[in-house]
Amino acid sequence: IHYVTGMKMQYLNRKEKKIMKTSKKDVNSTNGQPVDADLETDMSRPSLSEPSNLLLPEQIEILAKHLPPRTVGYLWTLTFSASKHGMSIKTLYRAMADQNSPVLMVIKNSNGEIFGAVASEPFKVQTSYYGTGETFLFTFSPEFKVFKWTKDNMFFIKGDTDSLGFGGGEGVFGLWVDGDLYHGRSHMCKTFGNQSLSKEEDFIIQDIEIWTFQ
Repeated sequence: IHYVTGMKMQYLNRKEKKIMKTSKKDVNSTNGQPVDADLETDMSRPSLSEPSNLLLPEQIEILAKHLPPRTVGYLWTLTFSASKHGMSIKTLYRAMADQNSPVLMVIKNSNGEIFGAVASEPFKVQTSYYGTGETFLFTFSPEFKVFKWTKDNMFFIKGDTDSLGFGGGEGVFGLWVDGDLYHGRSHMCKTFGNQSLSKEEDFIIQDIEIWTFQ
């Protein structure tokens, strides 16, 4: 009898431990603590309207962590691509006409370097600077760096009919592209306290992607 009772107690103990382990797993899931690392990665990776030709999946995940909070949960929509829509800033501005979300601009230059800007609002032609402190610059070359607003000035975005620039101070832009979307330039600027986003301050553009969030 004692032997049977002992076996029954061992069975109950094992069953109790199993129930406790399962309950802990359920609680962790309820509290938003992922049980599976791969599942966590999938949940943190944003959804894109189509694959990016410029950004790797891991680069997308890194950028997503720095985007304005109001973009979280929205589809990344490829609104303009120089390889698809042509190398024209006028076409770029037309693509922005009906947008009302922040904008991610990714540039690949002729040296294969990837960098760009996140703008607080769609690009447009305006006589003065526009935008807010959500705007920032970034580069993946040679490693990822992000340059947020220093609060030194408010020269966020400048859209002309023949160019588009980000940041300013002392007559230079943190990032600038010409009307043909062919030549670009990146200098240190006070708005973002950035270094040159590319190895060479003057560069040739190979492709541009612009993503909106909707």
